Amino acid sequence: MTSTKKPIRWWPIFSIAGLALLGIGLIWFMDADHRQDEIIKTIMVLLLTVILAVLWLLCFSRLAWRVKLVAAAVLILGGVACGSLFQFDGFSGDLVPKFKLRWDKKTAEPTVSNPSERVPESYQMDYPQFLGPNRNAVITNVKLKRNWEEHPPTLVWRKPVGAGWSGFAVAGNFAITQEQEGDWEKVVCYDLHTGDIKWSHRDRARYDTALAGLGPRATPTIDKSKVYTLGSTGILNCLELNTGQPLWSKNVFEAHGAGTPPWGVSSSPLVLNDIVVVSAGGAVAYHTETGEVAWIGHRTRTGYSSPFVTTLAGTEQIILFNQGLVTAHEPATGELLWKQPWPRAECVAQPMPLSGDQLLVSTGYGVGAKLFQVTRNPTADFNVSLIWETIYLKAKFTTIIYHAGYLYGLDDGIFACVKLADGTRQWKRGRYGHGQTLLVSDVLLVLTESGEVVLLEPTPESHRELARFRALTGHTTWNTPALAGSYLLVRNNREAACYQLPTE
Repeated sequence: MTSTKKPIRWWPIFSIAGLALLGIGLIWFMDADHRQDEIIKTIMVLLLTVILAVLWLLCFSRLAWRVKLVAAAVLILGGVACGSLFQFDGFSGDLVPKFKLRWDKKTAEPTVSNPSERVPESYQMDYPQFLGPNRNAVITNVKLKRNWEEHPPTLVWRKPVGAGWSGFAVAGNFAITQEQEGDWEKVVCYDLHTGDIKWSHRDRARYDTALAGLGPRATPTIDKSKVYTLGSTGILNCLELNTGQPLWSKNVFEAHGAGTPPWGVSSSPLVLNDIVVVSAGGAVAYHTETGEVAWIGHRTRTGYSSPFVTTLAGTEQIILFNQGLVTAHEPATGELLWKQPWPRAECVAQPMPLSGDQLLVSTGYGVGAKLFQVTRNPTADFNVSLIWETIYLKAKFTTIIYHAGYLYGLDDGIFACVKLADGTRQWKRGRYGHGQTLLVSDVLLVLTESGEVVLLEPTPESHRELARFRALTGHTTWNTPALAGSYLLVRNNREAACYQLPTE
């Protein structure tokens, strides 16, 4: 009696591949406004596809056992080889897993430009806090040359730094940031012109997750002779500017029973007159001299944006973007002036006050932007009404810029222009990732997620890129840049660099 060999069963693997392609297509078609969600679902589909393909190979393919064993051995050896060659290096702003070679070295020691070519120190202008002098990512006292081929930026210094997503604050020759070293969170002061360390202060604290990464997130604030910093676990420091010596320190989250946000504390301190305001379960103010509590504002779930001061409806107020809520506080007492609910999305981007008592608020994760009108009724109560909303301006980490009637910013990692009057999109182009943007007089300076610096002309007619250069090596760059006069300070979670930009 002769035995007949059963044919190889191909239809399951073809069905698995077909269903995977169909699933990915539906994901990207149905969730067109939420790229991070699309990527997570796509990764899940791919992982499930691999698992089902291995089950087919070993259990249902009818391949010869020798072929199965060889295929299994190749898969195992391939996995071991990949694990030996590469290591996990966090996620991009779109939640794409990143890997690097295990022998990838840190950046080499800095190369320094010719000191005689630098702008005199008298030209320096401070960048003392998060997003610049007015905390709005707008620099008005510097005008950049547009032709970087004829007048290229010059590297002043470059050096490795500890992990973290903090930016630089600059006052005079002091350039201060926060970074991680082992189990210590450090505040480090660098010499603006040389990159040498002037002083450092450290606290035993460490925040590290696979998605959020390692290290402190908030940018220091310099006010007169003091530096205020907020660490990733909630340690608020007041330090001497010249020496880094601590004047007082508080763990604001422990003190107010607030839960640390899942991505770590990233709110930069706001100094206003004799108080410093932070976000810890809502707005909290401390006296700058003593560190004692000045007032406690409306309690809510802590967000990731930073408090700022503005005037709306004729009243000075401190605005804070919390999780699911925008709140406004009277600066002297912390009294809640008004609040505006917001969809439950990670609130990182700064709300932007505009003329006419308007406030623009935006988040990523498929939410978009809304323009609000703030008014006061005859009884002096505040009213907040919606003017328009759009899905075409989803600011995840970045800050939206207003210029000459139009809004500019990274819409889920792609640069876009939206008309302020009605929220209509003019154009969307330029895949810069989840980077950061500054308006420098009449040009836009974009620090991309991959570490390039791009110069754009802000015009509603089209996307116009004027120049670009690679400022940092290819590691994730979410940190905000700082521009002090002609000196541009950039950093990521591995290195920092200072460039002198060509100015008019």
